Amino acid sequence: MKALIVEDDFTSRLLLQRILGPHAEVHVAVDGEEAVTAFRSAVEAGQSYDLVCLDIMMPKKDGKAALKEIREIEARKGILGLDGAKVIMVTAMSDSKTIMASFASQCESYIVKPIDKNKILKELRTLGLLKEKAS
Repeated sequence: MKALIVEDDFTSRLLLQRILGPHAEVHVAVDGEEAVTAFRSAVEAGQSYDLVCLDIMMPKKDGKAALKEIREIEARKGILGLDGAKVIMVTAMSDSKTIMASFASQCESYIVKPIDKNKILKELRTLGLLKEKAS
């Protein structure tokens, strides 16, 4: 799995790196502009991200705008639906309007901070990015 963490908060970024590191090649962007640039470069190189963990409140370009551009990049390359990156919004924003708008913008999951390792790993399994735990 190849993952892009998009987070302006150092502590949250570090925590996500520690959670995802054992399961993925992890790249980091500190704002929405950097995220879109990294995503575009990966797609153009034929090495798309499988997962994007995307904060909403960031400088330069927020997560909602970044998600819109990410989906536009995929559409221009013919990457549609289930073939696209799985996007998990990881944010402090818990109001229903923001949550609904995020799903309308085509994120697959929405996790409200504080970041919880078990929640993240459960979502990755639900999205088919990690194998189910053996019973």
